[in-house]
Amino acid sequence: MANKNIRNLSARKELDTNLFEEISKKAINNDSVESFKKIATEFYIDDSVVFGTASFYDFTREENRTKKIHVCNGTACMTAKTQENLKNIVAKHFTEEEIGHAACVGHCHTNSALMYKNKTYSVKTEAELKSIVSNKAEETCFNTYRVASNTTPILTSKIENLKEFYALSEEFLDKNQKVIQEIKTSNLRGRGGAGFPFWFKLDAVIKEPLDETRGKLQKYIVCNADEGDPGAFSDMYLLEQQTHKVLFGMYISGLTVGADTAVLYIRGEYPDSIKKVTEAIEEIKTKKLAPNFRFKIIRGQGSYVCGEETALLSSIEGMRPEVRVRPPYPAQYGLYGKPTVLSNVETFANLHWILKNTGEAYAALGTKQSTGTKLVSLDSFFQQPGMYEIEMGTPLTEVVEKYGKGFKTKVKAVQIGGPLGGIVPIHKLKDLTLDFESLNENGFLLGHASFVSIPEEFPMLSYIEHLLKFTADESCGKCYPCRIGSFRGYEMVEKAGNSDYKIDRTLFNDLLETLEIGSLCALGGGVPLPIKNAMQYFSEELEAYFS
Repeated sequence: MANKNIRNLSARKELDTNLFEEISKKAINNDSVESFKKIATEFYIDDSVVFGTASFYDFTREENRTKKIHVCNGTACMTAKTQENLKNIVAKHFTEEEIGHAACVGHCHTNSALMYKNKTYSVKTEAELKSIVSNKAEETCFNTYRVASNTTPILTSKIENLKEFYALSEEFLDKNQKVIQEIKTSNLRGRGGAGFPFWFKLDAVIKEPLDETRGKLQKYIVCNADEGDPGAFSDMYLLEQQTHKVLFGMYISGLTVGADTAVLYIRGEYPDSIKKVTEAIEEIKTKKLAPNFRFKIIRGQGSYVCGEETALLSSIEGMRPEVRVRPPYPAQYGLYGKPTVLSNVETFANLHWILKNTGEAYAALGTKQSTGTKLVSLDSFFQQPGMYEIEMGTPLTEVVEKYGKGFKTKVKAVQIGGPLGGIVPIHKLKDLTLDFESLNENGFLLGHASFVSIPEEFPMLSYIEHLLKFTADESCGKCYPCRIGSFRGYEMVEKAGNSDYKIDRTLFNDLLETLEIGSLCALGGGVPLPIKNAMQYFSEELEAYFS
């Protein structure tokens, strides 16, 4: 009930004077305690709400507000072992109090990644850092990588004429059922990891009854652009290089369900994405491409759990981003308690192609259950790292050998789909295809389809330790299986790696089961999957650490 009351109070000023943005602004400016209390007074909420929110995020909590430079501690950079050297370089130019961390800044294909003055870089040498700090490297900050496709390019094709591109929406005005039918025929499934049929979300929001007191029910479109999976940079690619495909997808979704407002929640670790989307929204306004429709960008402040849809909604509303119990689902009770279509960047980016070329044409690509294409992120261990649009159902060996051109060094496994994705030993790649079913049936996960390589010399115990610490650090804290269980797991693994302590295998398995079935969301519930994969396929390597 308390959260519902806070939500209603936050909704009074809604997105025009957004509570989360106001708190973030004060925190980043390192304002006084009184200024935070003033926000509470203006929104008629308790001080604890404001301070509780400010203390949650990496970039807004008090001890981090003086940080000037943030070194990436993502999984891809970790396995590449570039960050110790980078930290040593950075330490020559910044004090310890000025150096912070960022969960992943999307330079997984080059590593040595950091964020400085609202830009991201890959820094290999001290000379490069000096150039950046002296503002002489402005032209080198853009994140570039190879982009290619093995099929009909849907997400990687160029938009030739922007006015004609948006004019497609006119063909579907007042034809919401036609839009839904095309998407249903396409069998487009959510590209954020769960693979939920997208048409169902639109249909559910359309069916929400009118507000009898007002005659119209406010509805929202929300794009989850808080792609926090280390190793994944597909959302970053779309936001920066295919921006209008994402925005059109949100616009047509709004026209379909009767929403006039769209919110993009973009992670703060992607400053270039925020810049590109801001420019594209201004272009839409200037050229009047989406009349009577508004877009709003909310900048995330460093929290992996905000990738979970209900935590993301709570974050926009200015509360701590804790996961909500479902039902009700966002389609019924979403942003500010209103019906909300919430999906991720890649899902929205597919809609223009489907409506232009028909759902049947989209369904003809891929497999029967996993239709269309999928963006795949390949990290720096590949001979040819980059972003690839791959048709669903493609053998993973083809992705690795034909597009990645194999590995630069010996790799024993790849983790596909982020920190909650499965750890796939190299010998299993020949048995798998790029689709939801193949990976799920073999005990893995498609997720964002990011490939993080684990080299032969990297200890699997250290990798497990990293996954558990990541989960403990990023837990929203609402449910104790995740909050406590992940930390206790990390303690056991860390102790085993640094002493003669042996992990009780039965106890550890019970802990994983508790996390899996007792957690409210996929953070605590998902981390047992890769750990179980590691224990299954690398049992000989791990045997010495268990009793």
